[in-house]
Amino acid sequence: MSEENTLENIKIDGSNLWKEENITDLKVGNIRRLTPIKIDGTEDDSRTATYSATTNIMTPSGALPISGEIDASTLAEAVEKFPDAINAAVKKLQDEMVRMQQEQASKIVTPDQLRGGNDIIV
Repeated sequence: MSEENTLENIKIDGSNLWKEENITDLKVGNIRRLTPIKIDGTEDDSRTATYSATTNIMTPSGALPISGEIDASTLAEAVEKFPDAINAAVKKLQDEMVRMQQEQASKIVTPDQLRGGNDIIV
């Protein structure tokens, strides 16, 4: 392990501090706002706040947390764009699942694999 990765050398980057706030309607989901701040705790106007959306979708296996970035510059804009961010995150998840299913379907299973041998993927 390199010296810079040891716990004795771990430290917060004081030039990249963010204040985290969670905003919720107690029904649908949460909006997380990260506001850039200076080392003295005041807002850093040279950087832009970021917003992200989080909600849960019920599946047969239980609640599935979904989150995505919101392209917004104000809280009002983030509230308005919340559905688009969640829909984009769901679409990305669906696309990833299809890709993984296609990868699994394209694997060739050899008799050796069925007996627990080494994986041979073609």
